[in-house]
Amino acid sequence: MLLGVCIFASGLLFTLSLTLFLSRLASRGSSLRASDGVLASGGIAIAAGFFATAEAYLVLGNSYPKMQFLIMASLAMFIFGLLDDVHEFSVGLKFLSQIIACSIAVAGGIKTEIVYIGPWVNIIITYIWVLGITNAFNHLDVLDGVTAGTTVFISAGFLVISLFTGQPIVTVIAASLLACASGFFIFNFPPARIYMGNSGSHFLGFVLSLTALMIDYAPMQRKIALISPLLLLGLPIFDSAFLIWVRLKQGRSIVKKSGDHFCLRLLQKIPSKKKTLFLMLGLALFFVSCGVITSRFSNLAGLLVIILCLGVSIPIMWLMAKVKVDA
Repeated sequence: MLLGVCIFASGLLFTLSLTLFLSRLASRGSSLRASDGVLASGGIAIAAGFFATAEAYLVLGNSYPKMQFLIMASLAMFIFGLLDDVHEFSVGLKFLSQIIACSIAVAGGIKTEIVYIGPWVNIIITYIWVLGITNAFNHLDVLDGVTAGTTVFISAGFLVISLFTGQPIVTVIAASLLACASGFFIFNFPPARIYMGNSGSHFLGFVLSLTALMIDYAPMQRKIALISPLLLLGLPIFDSAFLIWVRLKQGRSIVKKSGDHFCLRLLQKIPSKKKTLFLMLGLALFFVSCGVITSRFSNLAGLLVIILCLGVSIPIMWLMAKVKVDA
C-alpha cells in the first residue's frame, strides 16, 4: 500500500508540473497544435510521468525483466505515436508501428498464457488483444476528458486487484498510470487546455493492454476471473464494438474518421460536454467495478456480473445507434 501511495504521489506531481508547462506553450507554429488552437502534446507529459516513476522503481534495485520490456515497448509506442501526431501516419503505418512495439513486449515474455492452445496461438491472441485495445483507446479519444478519465478508473481497478493478490510489479505500473492519467485529466477536463494526441491515447491503451496480461487474477478453480480484463477495459471495448457494428451495418469503412462515435452520439442527446463526460465515466466505473468483482468472487457471481454487463450494454448500443449524427 505504501509503495503505491509513494509512486502515485510522485507521478502525480511530476505529470501535473509538466502538463502545466506544456499547456502554457503559446507558439502558434507548433506542429502539435490541434485545429482549434489547443496543444495536442499532452502525451509527452503522460508518458514522461509514467516513465519517471516506473524507472525510479527499477533504479532503486527492483529489477524485473518483464517490466523492463514493458517500458521499452511502451517507449517505442510513444515515439511512434508522437511521430503520428506530427506527420499523420497512414492506417497501414499505424498498424506496423503497433506491431513493432508489441513484438518488443512479446519478446520479453509478455503474452497470454492460456492453457492447451499452444504458444503460437497465445502469441497471435496477444497481438490481437494489444492492437485492439490500443486502437480502442484511440477511438475513445474524441471528447475532452474521456480517455484520461477512463484510464484513471481502469488503472485504479488494476491497482486494487494487485494489492489484493500481492503483485508489487503490477502495483508499480498501475499506480504510475493512475498518477499520470490523473495529473493530465485535470487539464483535459472540459473545456480542455491540452489534448493528449495519438502519442497519449496509443500509449495509454498499449500500456493498459500489456498490464492486463501481467496480472494473475485468480486461482485456476475460478476460471470466470479470466474474463476480468475484458470487463476492466469494458468501456473502450464497448465503444469500439459499437463503432464497428454501426459502421458495418451502414456499409461504411470501420477505420475512416467520422462523427458517429458513441460519446458523440451521446453528446447529441445531451448537448453538454461535462454531462456527457460524467455519463461516459459512470459507464467506465460500472465496467471496472464489474471487473474487480469478477476477479474476487465465485464463478457464479462472476457469471451473474457478465450477464448484468450484457444486459446493460446491448440496450444502450441499440438505443444510441438510432441517434442521427454527421457521418
